[in-house]
Amino acid sequence: MTSQLPVDDRLASSGADRWRDPRLRPDDRADALIPLLSLEEKLAQLVGLWVGADASGEGVAPHQTDMVEHTPPWVDAIRHGLGQLTRPFGTAPVDPVLGARSLAASQAQIVAASRFGIPAQVHEECLTGFAAWRATVYPAPLSWGAAFDPELVQEMAGLIGRSMRAAGVHQGLAPVLDVTRDYRWGRTEETIGEDPYLVGTTGAAYVRGLELAGVVATLKHFAGYSASRGGRNLAPVPMGHRELADVILPPFEMALRLGGARSVMHSYAEIDGVPVAADKELLTQVLRERWGFDGVLVADYFAVRFLQSLHGVAADAGQAARLALHAGIDVELPTVDAYGAPLAAAVRSGAVPEALVDRALRRVLIQKIELGLLDEQWCELPADVDQLRLDDDAGRSVALRLARQAVVLLRNQDGLLPLAVDRRVALVGPVADDPMAMLGCYTFPLHVGVQYREHGTGVEIPSLREALQRLHPQLRHVAGTGVTGDDTSGIAAAVEAAADADVCILAVGDRAGMFGRGTSGEGCDAADLQLPGVQGELVRAVLATGNPVVLVVLSGRPYALGEEVAGAKAIVQAFFPGQLGGQALAEVLTGEVNPSGRLPVSVPRHAGGLPGTYLAPTLGRRTQVSSVDPTPAFPFGHGLSYTTFEWSDAEVTGGSVDWPVDGEVTVGVTVGNTGSRAGVEVVQLYLHDPVAQTTRPVVRLVGYARVPVAPGEAARVTFVVPADIASFTGVTGRRVIEPGDVQLRLGRSSGDPVASLALRLVGDEREVGHHRQLVSRVRVEPAGEATSGNRS
Repeated sequence: MTSQLPVDDRLASSGADRWRDPRLRPDDRADALIPLLSLEEKLAQLVGLWVGADASGEGVAPHQTDMVEHTPPWVDAIRHGLGQLTRPFGTAPVDPVLGARSLAASQAQIVAASRFGIPAQVHEECLTGFAAWRATVYPAPLSWGAAFDPELVQEMAGLIGRSMRAAGVHQGLAPVLDVTRDYRWGRTEETIGEDPYLVGTTGAAYVRGLELAGVVATLKHFAGYSASRGGRNLAPVPMGHRELADVILPPFEMALRLGGARSVMHSYAEIDGVPVAADKELLTQVLRERWGFDGVLVADYFAVRFLQSLHGVAADAGQAARLALHAGIDVELPTVDAYGAPLAAAVRSGAVPEALVDRALRRVLIQKIELGLLDEQWCELPADVDQLRLDDDAGRSVALRLARQAVVLLRNQDGLLPLAVDRRVALVGPVADDPMAMLGCYTFPLHVGVQYREHGTGVEIPSLREALQRLHPQLRHVAGTGVTGDDTSGIAAAVEAAADADVCILAVGDRAGMFGRGTSGEGCDAADLQLPGVQGELVRAVLATGNPVVLVVLSGRPYALGEEVAGAKAIVQAFFPGQLGGQALAEVLTGEVNPSGRLPVSVPRHAGGLPGTYLAPTLGRRTQVSSVDPTPAFPFGHGLSYTTFEWSDAEVTGGSVDWPVDGEVTVGVTVGNTGSRAGVEVVQLYLHDPVAQTTRPVVRLVGYARVPVAPGEAARVTFVVPADIASFTGVTGRRVIEPGDVQLRLGRSSGDPVASLALRLVGDEREVGHHRQLVSRVRVEPAGEATSGNRS
């Protein structure tokens, strides 16, 4: 069925319908349409409508009731058109086929109700997969970072995008490109890690996958959200422009330039007293004028009104709308509020120039035209809708592969892992038999499904116990404690089970939720990094048995694993590994899969002494002038394998130590597998700049590669590193490459350098901008037999 757009006959006969002509450029079509629209029709394109929002106060977010209670009835809301439809699949469980048909019916009503018949752009969350019932649930972003595999993340995003587009969805609210700065922040689970290079390269890959599938990727949260004081959600951000430029902004640059994202969502943050939603310097001067972004900037949910209600920089909704529109926010989400009647009144009074409305409208219309929504042949019902399946073999295969690659083996004393087949195994801990322990906050089963338990999870999610019991049928399981609460009555039974077994697997961690309903997730911030509830007591009691213990941490943030867990023979970390995470963990524990994950965040030694990310200058590390030692228990990039690797022949190609400030340098290393089984080494390249005009991190990641090597074989890994990657924000606020001595360090982690290659940046100080080279090129090729020693 093709929708015929109900354009007035007089407009068509006069040639005023040039906006429908697909032969014209999208910007010309938008320019032809804008003068034909009334103010109400213009503003209708700048708002979303969340018809599923719950005004009873039982919705997912605080302040939601305040924001949706004045939403007009559906018929009135679509009378002049509609910019976006908010989460038609992600608000309640709905059969995918019925949901797609219902969405098509809504679109048909929108087209029929308004004078120009412009369909709505439909957006959904898609951080861990299409946030819909019965859709594949992929690992959380921290697991993407742990995999160090952008290509696999791109493949995942492509599958997510295709499933969304098949259901009639045009825009995905992902990826999250916030670089985590304080692990206490509840949304750490949504970040890819603590390093901007890892976040940027992985995030750009996700964007490419989604955009190539025809879905608009939305970068969030632009910017600074993750650097709040005390790790508290939506709290003030005490950050200077240098940290913003060198740590927070680069992933967004990379995702725009290397991924091609067409949308950006601003953050809730207020940086140095200026709410981002009202920050023209950031949203217009940096994002658009300096970086050249020409897509659509959308508001985070309710954030325009927050300028009045939470930030206190606007006296009323009209003033909030003026500030946001002036700063550069094009579309108010999730539902019509400040950009509705308050903005209309402000325009009519002269407080807001209509030209600002037209500026935002032009961007919105261009994107809708690019999506085909203004074409006569546009059809509201997706093709083959009756065959729509959101959880299929392809999706589950990628979800399992990513989960396997993301499991990190932190410690393995005496080769305790993999588990021997004949070992008597006890499985203890509150997350050991909880399928929900595999899922992050923005997965559909936890984000929405918990409110509709009668519908079930929609997909099969085996717990660790279920997956492990298939391989160890005699497995004995005791929970011991809950994730939260102070009930210690089950610890004695857990201790008994551990003492009676050959090996105890002790599974502890988080339960994701929202706004205090979990221990990790949006609004679930932590006062410190101790394990939640009385899990710490359980760990101490089980370790006290003296029997071998494998500590498994299933969490959305790193927890302190210092002296208190020194007795654990083995430690395994997984960050919400998705619906098949239980299987992946069981396969790693039993040796079916050789672990290859690496930490995307450091694991603290102590629950305090924060913040403690590895991106710190000399005085941010252990010193003699402070009694607090922030040295982590396990550093960023750390991870072990069941095989052994030797690195050799690390060198600078050509032998010259001179690195032109406008050139590049090539370095390489040979990695040999000296063990008895195939494995994957993750080679990491770090930059060390010992003397600079501003303090610099001791090391920072500038390249990496997953290197699969068979037993007895070797591979040569080569990095081509542009000097641009050594740039930083200097004392004048300009991004510069400064001549002087530096080192490129090849390492197994940020704390385990294997080889340090001394180089000298030569030439005059050079200023670089947005078009600088952003990544190192890497090549992996066979190198023959494994080496017998490390000649680095």
